[in-house]
This record gives sequence, structure tokens and C-alpha cells, in this order.
Amino acid sequence: MATMDRSTLEHLARQHPAWTLLRARHAPFVASFLYQVYVEPNVRAVPQTELVEALEDRFYELDAEEDAASLPRPALDYLNEWAASERGWLRKFYPPGSDEPHFDLTPATEKAVAWLAALGQRAFVGTESRLLALFDLLEQLSVGSQDDPEARLRELRRQRERIDEQIDRIGAGEVTVLDDTAVRERFQQFQTSARELLADFREVEHNFRQLDRRVREEITLWDGSKGDLLDRIMSDHDLIAESDQGKSFRAFWDYLMSPERQDLFAQHLETVFDLPAVAAMRPDPRLRRVHHDWIASGEHTQRTVARLSQQLRRFLDDKAWAENRRILEILSSVEARAIAARDAPPKGTVMEIASPSVTIELPMERKLFAPPLRPVIADVPLRTGDGDVDASDLFGRMAVDRLELAERLRRALQARPQVTLRELVEEHPLRHGLAELIVYLQIGSERGDTVVEEDRVEEIAWVSPQGGTRRARLPRMIFLRESA
Repeated sequence: MATMDRSTLEHLARQHPAWTLLRARHAPFVASFLYQVYVEPNVRAVPQTELVEALEDRFYELDAEEDAASLPRPALDYLNEWAASERGWLRKFYPPGSDEPHFDLTPATEKAVAWLAALGQRAFVGTESRLLALFDLLEQLSVGSQDDPEARLRELRRQRERIDEQIDRIGAGEVTVLDDTAVRERFQQFQTSARELLADFREVEHNFRQLDRRVREEITLWDGSKGDLLDRIMSDHDLIAESDQGKSFRAFWDYLMSPERQDLFAQHLETVFDLPAVAAMRPDPRLRRVHHDWIASGEHTQRTVARLSQQLRRFLDDKAWAENRRILEILSSVEARAIAARDAPPKGTVMEIASPSVTIELPMERKLFAPPLRPVIADVPLRTGDGDVDASDLFGRMAVDRLELAERLRRALQARPQVTLRELVEEHPLRHGLAELIVYLQIGSERGDTVVEEDRVEEIAWVSPQGGTRRARLPRMIFLRESA
């Protein structure tokens, strides 16, 4: 919770991008444009040409209004101004492999736009669903933090009794159904939470990027040993991974990546959208695939963290190269000075050595001479053998059909949105052992929709031709269905 004293609020009014956006002269125009381009369709990064074209279309719509004359400059000038440090409403960057700049919303701008969107008058304010959610949270806190086995058992027995009572009532024909008001209230809360969750991904990514920037500043200003610097960097990365935000994001990702939970979530969405009370609200059809948006946003955040790690590694390599170059320059300078002083050596004491000593090595401490061994090569003529030997093993080679493995993967992804390498191997056991597993890894590295979770290790087992069991431990690889 931010401190709400006067000096803090005055500082926020001058510096915070969200506050400066709300105070801007063309705040309604800017906020509506950013909402329609980024927030409403849940778009992350937009190329410069596409964003300039969209802004010019909005200018064309203003030609018939009085405000058109107040925006006389080209669209690109306004985008660069909104991305400048004085504004901070957009983030301008170059994605890997692209020479065209892209623009993305900053977390502060998304908060301001979301606050403006929440100012509209709602059809009704639901309180029952939020009260039930608060009770559920308190129950989870109370029971989940209890380490007494007896207390946990008592709570589980109470839950079982309540479930048994519901089963008996339903079996007797007493079915309690939510009325239309309760359905609309709960669906409204679901819409709000789903949108807020999408906005949280951008802030999580921003926090990781701020950590990377702080680490780079420490590297630039560091004057200690390189070992201490690396230890400091690794501790910072471990700190963000073990923080509350890092643990919560990892738990969310593990829960969301379960195929069973995704299928169950999709079934619930279809059932809810078919309810007459929900259909009358005319909800956003994109909410039907909101879990796919969560997966895409979470994958984008993980890829951003991976790119930051690679950039940090290259940054350290460049710094080491610069240090080595500086050492060579110093050595060259010493050599040049030595050559210059060769004809006119300095007089007097040139150098002093503290506590000089002589290394003494006794004769009996030296190793005795040992003559090298000379191999003896016998000059024996080769004789032709007459043994009956089966030479088929010399010509038999193991071949892994790459097309067959790719076809297995394609068929598996037709029935579900994703499949792990372990699940694929369990459905189709490896016939050629490690060679076939390596072909799967090669196929996954060449696909664009493949996620590798470095912190999750899976064990893959197969049966060798000799009848033994072989096992390989490797990071979890998830094949995703390629987007159309």
C-alpha cells in the first residue's frame, strides 16, 4: 500500500506516467486509442508501421471535429513523444531478429486505462459473490496454515459431511439452482478477474526487466572481483525467483499448463456461455478463449526472461573482452617504454623487491633420467583367414524415421492443444532408444511453438534391445499446437 501523504502524492503527480496521462491535454483521445489497440484485443507488442497507420486512421476520424487542429504533427512524432522518458506511456524497443521498432504499453499506462474503464456505471454492483470469495480465502488461510493433523482431519470430515448432505438432497430431487441475478453477478466478477490477470503479466514482465537493468548498472559500476560480481548477480536472480511474485507466477504457470485443467476450464466456459442469463449480457466472445490468452501472455513473459538472461550473459562476455583488451594495451605500453629506455637506462634505484630469497633445490631431489620405451614391431606377413563369420552386423545400421516421429506429434496435437515429450513417449515407446529421443529433441528445437521449462525435470524411460531399462533426465519439453 503506497503512502498517502502529501509529499508522496505531489511526487506521483509530477513523475508517475499514469498520473501524467490523466492530466494530459488529450487524455481522452490517447486513453481511448491505447485501449482499443492494446487492452481490448489483448495485444502486447505492435510494429511501428502498424501503430502509425492505426493512429493516422484515428486522426482521419477527427477531421470533422474541432479537436483535429490540436493534433497537427505526424503520428510517429506523437508515438515517440509518448514513449519518451518524460511521458513513459509506451515502451519502444527492438525485438530479437527485427530491425523495426515495436511499441508496447507500460504497466502504469495500463493501470490508468483500466481505472478509466472502471469509471463507467455498472448495471448493478454485486456483493454476494465477493463476500463468498472472501469467506473462501479466509477458509483457505485458516485451514491451509494449520499444521495440526487432527485439525486438518476435522475440517475434511466437515467438508465431507456437507458434500454428503448435498448428495442426499439432490438424490431426493431437491436441486438448488442459481437465479439469473446470481449468475450475472458471478460472471461479472469472472470478467473483471480475467482482465486483471492479463494485465498482471505485463507488470510481472516489467519487474523482471527492471531487475535486469539494475544488474547491468551494478556491472558497469562494479570495482570488486569478478567472482563477487557473479555471486551478486546470481543471488539477485535467485531472489526474484524465490520472491512472492516469482513463486506465485511459477505456481500459476504449473497449474495452467495441465492439459486436464485446461480441458475442464474450457468445458466450464462453454457451459457458462450457454446460460441464458450470461447470453443476455452479450459478453466479449474473446472470453471463450481467455485461458489461451493466459498461456500466450505467460509464454511471452517466460521468453522475455530467457532473452534477458542471454543478453546479460553477452553483456558479461563483452565486459570481459574489454578488460582483456585493456590488459593488452597496458602490456604494449610497458613494452614500448622498455624499448625507449633501452639506450638510456635510468640511473639510481629502478625497482626494489621486498625480502628477496633464493629457491634452493638439492641434487637428490631431482628426478633421475628414465630412457623412453621403444615399441617392438614384429615384421610378420599377413595371412588370409578362412573362418566362417557372419558379416551382416557390419552392414546393419539403425535408422530413425524423422517423418514418422513428426507425424506422431502432429496427430497428438490434433486431439489436444499441447503434449509433453514424456506423454508422447509413453503413448509411442521408443524403439531406437536414445537416438530416437534425440530426434524428438531436434524436432522440438526447430518448432516455433515449443516451450522448455528449465526448472522442471522429467524422467523418460525405455527398454533397450538387451531387455534392460534405460532412463534419461531432461528439462520438461511441451509441444504446443501451432497457431493458424
